[in-house]
Amino acid sequence: MPRCLPYLESTRTLIRFAQPTNISAIITYYRTNQVHLKPFEPLREATFYTQDYWLTEIQNRFHEFHADKSVKLFLFEKTNPSAVIGSVNFSNVIRGAFQSCTTGYSLAADKQGQGYMTEALQVAIHYLFDQLNFHRIMAAYMPHNRRSSQLLKRLGFIVEGYARDYLRINDQWEDHILTSLINPNWRWN
Repeated sequence: MPRCLPYLESTRTLIRFAQPTNISAIITYYRTNQVHLKPFEPLREATFYTQDYWLTEIQNRFHEFHADKSVKLFLFEKTNPSAVIGSVNFSNVIRGAFQSCTTGYSLAADKQGQGYMTEALQVAIHYLFDQLNFHRIMAAYMPHNRRSSQLLKRLGFIVEGYARDYLRINDQWEDHILTSLINPNWRWN
């Protein structure tokens, strides 16, 4: 039986799956924030900024969600619900004895430092723990990324280690600090 797509709300944001009608807003978000996001993301092919890419990507995201492989959401500001201001992704889902996933996120340059991501991730994590019953959410950040370090600490993530050459970011291998958050209310189904 297919799961219902999440439609989450924080005080100032809507956190939900993108629809094809959101493609222009998604492309605008990534183009507008390209310089801001570049130091923290993999290199993007030119096709990443096209309608065709996002039409396929949105379909893939629906399929992955229903196959219990990922939950990839966009943030929309409640006062302007047609504009994308960020993304929150939970991927690398492993069920069985592990019951875990990895989170990644991005936020528009002009929304930094205002608490939007803390607010959105609190709601999204609650959904992952309460509704999808994940036991562990892992997050990794580059040692010089103070914003992510502070955000994850605020959310209760605990540092578990240091990984050399962990992810290829902006076309070079980057070390990352590994963290996790454990669901205190995980239950056997």
